[in-house]
Amino acid sequence: MTRQVAQKLGQALLVLLAAFTVAFVLLQALPGDAVLIKFLGSEMGLTAEQIAELRIAYGADAPVWEQYLHTLGNFLRGDFGYSIRSGVPVAQLLAENLPSTLWLALLALTAACLLALVLALLSQLEGFGWVRGLARSMPSLFVAVPVFWLGIMLIQVFSFQLGLVSVIAPEPWEELVLPVATLAVPISAPMAQVLIRNIDAVFGEPFVAVARAKGARHQWVLWRHVFRNALPATLTMAGVLFGELLGGAVVTETVFGLGGLGGMTQQAVANQDVAVLQAIVVLSAFAFVAISLLIDLLMPLLDPRLALRPAGAS
Repeated sequence: MTRQVAQKLGQALLVLLAAFTVAFVLLQALPGDAVLIKFLGSEMGLTAEQIAELRIAYGADAPVWEQYLHTLGNFLRGDFGYSIRSGVPVAQLLAENLPSTLWLALLALTAACLLALVLALLSQLEGFGWVRGLARSMPSLFVAVPVFWLGIMLIQVFSFQLGLVSVIAPEPWEELVLPVATLAVPISAPMAQVLIRNIDAVFGEPFVAVARAKGARHQWVLWRHVFRNALPATLTMAGVLFGELLGGAVVTETVFGLGGLGGMTQQAVANQDVAVLQAIVVLSAFAFVAISLLIDLLMPLLDPRLALRPAGAS
C-alpha cells in the first residue's frame, strides 16, 4: 500500500511539473514585453538605463532556460515572484484574493451536489413518469449552458426583472447567490448523469432483486442498498469537477464584478503580468491534483472493493 501511495504522489508531482512547464512556455510565447509595457511610457519618466536595470531585476534579460530553472526553484520554495503591475509579491496577492474564490467554489460545489442528488432522486420517483423523464433530461440541458451566459441571464431575470437579488451594493449574502447558482448549475450536470447511471446499474444487480423478492419497498432498497453503492463514483466526479470550479469561478467573478482570482486574472492578462498568471495556473493545477489524489486515497475507505492491494499481489 505504501508503494502505491508513493507512486500516486510521484504521478501528482509529475503532473504539477508538466503544468508548470506548459504554463511557462505558453506565457513566454506571449508577444510583447511586460516590463516595457509597464515602464516604457513617457509618464513613468524612466531612462533606458533604468529600464534595463528593471529588466535585470525581474529576470527578463536572462536566457529562457535560466528563467525556467530560476522560476521553478522559486516556486519550490513558495516564492512566486513579484507582480509587475503592483510591485508586490504574488504570494501576497494570492493570500488576499484566494479565500473569496475558494469560498465561492466550495459553496457552488455544495449546491451542485445537492442539485445532482435531487435530480437523481426525482429520476427514481414512482408513479410520476413525466417527473422522472424531466429529471433525466435536465442534466443534458445544464451541461450545455455556458457559464458566462447563464450568469448574465440570472442577473437579467432575478435582479433586473424580478428584483429579488440586488447586484448594486448587495448585502454580503446577496452577492454570492447568483454567482453560486451560475457555477452550480452546469457543474451539477455531470454529477447527476453519473449518479443516475450508477443507480440504474446497481438496480440491475442480483442483490437488489433478492431484496425486492423479500418484499422490500423501492424507496427502502434505494436508500439502503442502491444509493450507497452508486455514490463513490459520483464523489470521484465531484472531486474532479472542483478543479474545474476554480476555473469557472474566475469567469463568474469577472461577470459579477467580484474580487478574488477572477479580477486578479483579468488585470494580469491586461497587463501581461506573467508572474501572476503563472502562479494562478500552477495553483489551479495544484488544487486539481491535490483533490484528485485525496479522493484516490479515500476511495478505498468508501468502497472496500477498491482497497489497495498489497505490493506484489496479483
